Amino acid sequence: MSQRMIFLGGFLICTGLMAAALYFQYAMHLEPCPLCIFQRLFVIGTGLVLLAGALHNPRAVGRRVYGALVVLTAGLGAGVAGRQVWIQHLPFDQQPGCSYDFATMLEKFPFYQTLRLVLQGTGDCAQIDWTFLGFSMPQWTLLFFIGFVCLGLMLIFTAAGKHPTAGAARG
Repeated sequence: MSQRMIFLGGFLICTGLMAAALYFQYAMHLEPCPLCIFQRLFVIGTGLVLLAGALHNPRAVGRRVYGALVVLTAGLGAGVAGRQVWIQHLPFDQQPGCSYDFATMLEKFPFYQTLRLVLQGTGDCAQIDWTFLGFSMPQWTLLFFIGFVCLGLMLIFTAAGKHPTAGAARG
């Protein structure tokens, strides 16, 4: 499989994740919490890096740069998703209380304070509205982010183009 197809495949997975998020929001009427919105931003960021890699089809150094950017965006997304998974597993009496919705936070507070409030989480972030195979949405998102981090590491540490034995003499 060519590296361009790997980049494109990663981008298509991100596109599928965003399509699913929008389906849950607009068809199933499950409103995203602030941490969910940030996870979406990191999925979009990861997808854009992968799309750029697919369009550029870089050589070794460029592939490593794109890989590092994938590790960065997906790693940050994994941190946010991990935070939400942690909040969801807190005992009820230790879960954060309800707060402003994301749009209100942006209107009322400076960006830094909004970011701090979002990362603290809210009571909405602890709520589990949907599961598949026993995993909540943030757990699935965390798994995908971990997969993207692995993909980024693969892009950084593997040789471009040919298989390592492709140039070996045949005996």
